[in-house]
Amino acid sequence: MSGLVVARPDSRPAALPWVPAAPLVLTAIAYPLLDPGAARDAVSWAIVLLGSTVSVVHAGVSRGVRTGAGVLLVTAATAVVFEAVGLATGFPYGEYTYSDDLGPTLLGVPFLVPLAWLMMAWPSWLLAHRLTRGGRRAARVVVAAAVFAAWDVVLDPQMVQAGYWTWAHPRPSLPGIDTVPLTNLAGWLLAGLVLMTLLDLLVARTATEPPRTGDGAALLVLGWMTLGGALAHAGWLGLPGSAVWGVLLAVPVLVALAIQARR
Repeated sequence: MSGLVVARPDSRPAALPWVPAAPLVLTAIAYPLLDPGAARDAVSWAIVLLGSTVSVVHAGVSRGVRTGAGVLLVTAATAVVFEAVGLATGFPYGEYTYSDDLGPTLLGVPFLVPLAWLMMAWPSWLLAHRLTRGGRRAARVVVAAAVFAAWDVVLDPQMVQAGYWTWAHPRPSLPGIDTVPLTNLAGWLLAGLVLMTLLDLLVARTATEPPRTGDGAALLVLGWMTLGGALAHAGWLGLPGSAVWGVLLAVPVLVALAIQARR
């Protein structure tokens, strides 16, 4: 038996999602410290590219290559459809227009937009799966859609401030946020319900179980883009309303996670 070699699991693939996650945090810190202009635009692109990479890599490493590819395709396709319809009709978000600062487009939708959906959609589903303890699909989808929409409450005022898009009718709006209409929140909830249903079905049909790695890297992206974004809004970007909303929306999630941890 002395010559028997016991193979140990290779931990290197499990660490892959952290490779883009760590520089994402550092890049996001740089955003509010830069003056508006080309440098800040480049940072925006870097954040979204790194975040979308985290989602695809994590889905592929943790649930299998089929799931990773499916998350990419399903999220990108859903984003383009909803955004293209929104631009053409004003439904379901309200009437808005993109600036040219976001670069190339498909059906009028800048490439950066579906990548931003991808950055946050998969972590939103993961958090909902954790909060609902993998329970019924309906509950998981509703929670995931709510998390997905809550993230945009923080993001949208920042993007409007940067000049990336403009709302034709920004009111009525959430208290403290006067540049983004309530119709946008309703639209994100609807889009989230559709997308999270599709992702849930995708995972059920393609994912390997149990997951091959933890959710830390993906949830770091979600937490940093929400709470880190709220901090940037309060301290550097002059957006106190969305900062307060970011904290208020995060508190119930943090409490629920703390209660789970104690159990």
